[in-house]
Amino acid sequence: MKGKVTVMKISVVVPSFNQGHYIEQTLISILGQAYPELELIVVDGGSTDNTVQILKKYKDGITWWVSEPDKGQTDALIKGFGRATGDIMCWLNSDDLLQPGALHEVASFFLNHPKVDAVFGDTTWIDDKGKPLREQREMPFNRFIWMYTYNYIPGMSMFWRRRIYEEVGGLNPEFDLAMDADLWIRFADVGKIAHVRQQWSMMRFYPEQKNRSLREKSDAEDLKIRARYLRDQQSYIYCFKKLLALNLRGAWKLFTGCYTVGYKRYLERP
Repeated sequence: MKGKVTVMKISVVVPSFNQGHYIEQTLISILGQAYPELELIVVDGGSTDNTVQILKKYKDGITWWVSEPDKGQTDALIKGFGRATGDIMCWLNSDDLLQPGALHEVASFFLNHPKVDAVFGDTTWIDDKGKPLREQREMPFNRFIWMYTYNYIPGMSMFWRRRIYEEVGGLNPEFDLAMDADLWIRFADVGKIAHVRQQWSMMRFYPEQKNRSLREKSDAEDLKIRARYLRDQQSYIYCFKKLLALNLRGAWKLFTGCYTVGYKRYLERP
C-alpha cells in the first residue's frame, strides 16, 4: 500500500472553532502527505483565537476556507462537503492528525477495491501534547456487533467514495455529536464498509474533547440512532444480544491481536 497514487482526488474537510492551539499541527499533517490530488477545505466557526492567522499562513495549500459563525460541527461539515469535489471524502477534526502516507494508502486501497464504498483504518490516541498513549487497533465492521455495542469506527481514519455520501443524503444536521455514527450506519444500509490494519490517524484524547465533556448528550444521540433500527425489540432480547455482541467483540479483538498492553487505565474504551 506504500506506492504513490495520483489519479483519485481526495477531499479533506477540517471543521474548527477556537482550536488555534492544535490546528497548525493538523494542517501540517495533511499538507505533509504530499498527495498531489488533495483538496483541503477548512470551515471555521468564527474563532476568536489565532486560528485565522494560522489559516492565512497556510492559505496556499488550502483549497478553500472560511471563518464565520455557524451552527456547530455538523453544520460546518455539511458546508465543507458542499464545496468538496473529490472522488474520496473524509473529515479530520482540528485537534487530530493524519499519519504520514495515509492518503496515498487510502487512494491505493480504493483503486484496488472498486466494490468497497468506505474504508477505515486504525488510530493512535495521543494526549494534548501529542504524546502517544496507545494504538487503537480495531476489528472489521460487523453490523450486529456495532449495533449492540457502540460506534467503534474511528472517524478520523474513515474514508468513503463520493457516490455513497450522495446516495445517503450526506450528514444529518439533527445530530451534533453522533453525526458520524449516523452516517456510518446509513453507509452500511446501502454499501460495503471495509477495514484495514493500518494506522491512518492520531486522535487527541484530553478532558476538553467534545465527546468526553458532552458524553451524556453524545450517548443520547447514539441511542436515538439505534432506536431507529431496534425500537420494536423487547428489552430482554435486546439485553441478550448486547451481552452476546460485547463478548463476540472482546473475543474477536483478543484473537486477532487488537489489544495492546501498558496503556493508561483512564482511557474509556477497551
